[in-house]
Amino acid sequence: HETLDDINNRLFEKAAINGWDIVCRQSNHEGELIDAIQAARTDGTDLIVINPAAYSHTSVAILDALNAFDGTVIEVHLSNVHKRESFRHHSYVSLRADGVIAGLGSQGYHAALDAVIRKG
Repeated sequence: HETLDDINNRLFEKAAINGWDIVCRQSNHEGELIDAIQAARTDGTDLIVINPAAYSHTSVAILDALNAFDGTVIEVHLSNVHKRESFRHHSYVSLRADGVIAGLGSQGYHAALDAVIRKG
């Protein structure tokens, strides 16, 4: 029953407590995701936490955009993609990701943020 707004609000709270500013974006459109990644190259973004969903397995364009980003990239999946269909076992995004979290549900986003906060 958790909504995307619920997840984002908890992330905003956790980030603020730890002195971080975050932006949460969601799109079902590959080009919009690529535009956001490319904007992150010049707007001072240090980290991208991305749930590329099905684009994980299909989007070389998202991989190319992430490869041009100099900061940290953490890939998050709500489900354990390795327990799903075999075509989901390959992720183009993982080729660039500094870390991958899968199967923890929405807690995966919190785990990603925790890891970054601890790293400093």
